[in-house]
Amino acid sequence: MSQSIVELKNVNIYQGDSLILSDVNISVNKGEFVYLVGKTGTGKSSLLKTMYGDLQLTEGDGWVAGHELKKLNWKTVPFLRRNLGVVFQDFQLLTDRNVNENMKFVLNATGWKDEKLMDEKIADVLEKVGLKTKGFKMPFELSGGEQQRMDVARALLNSPKLILADEPTGNLDPETSDEIMQLLFHICRDYNTTIIMATHDYMVIKKFPARTIKTEMGKVWDNATIEMS
Repeated sequence: MSQSIVELKNVNIYQGDSLILSDVNISVNKGEFVYLVGKTGTGKSSLLKTMYGDLQLTEGDGWVAGHELKKLNWKTVPFLRRNLGVVFQDFQLLTDRNVNENMKFVLNATGWKDEKLMDEKIADVLEKVGLKTKGFKMPFELSGGEQQRMDVARALLNSPKLILADEPTGNLDPETSDEIMQLLFHICRDYNTTIIMATHDYMVIKKFPARTIKTEMGKVWDNATIEMS
């Protein structure tokens, strides 16, 4: 168990009473980059939600970043999420606060107290994503690519072992998309952070190849080959 960050064994994933994915067996190691692909409605989001504790696991066994998914409840989910970073397609930034204040909001919400340490951490993550000089900018003053970098920076604040990225290049042009992919691979490689990225963009996978997991027909297929349409 020591090297795996995500371990799912004989897992069934439900949305309400509907079985979405059955007999899921996945192991993802520390420092690995993995794509999650599949048509809309095949269970990609449900799988991610199970990993970050948004959907309760009731059947099968699962561990994410050392937390047993079956034992999670509203009290313990925040502890799991402190070990995770989540990057969204639509950024989910606080539009009425500048970049630094967006970062500080997350740190406050995850229990940080020391102002000096918070300022140091914010400067550190902004430098990692190439936004060192943008801390006092409002989100609307940033380009789409910069907003996505900001979202990645926010995901890095608690030095997560695992980043779950849901379509992080979905709204970006190809050039900006490449920049974000280079950034994610750099974080994975240089900080040994596991990244699981859901995507529809097969051109991205072609340019930046990595292990691919596919949801299809209620099942999860590991090391899936992608049909380039």
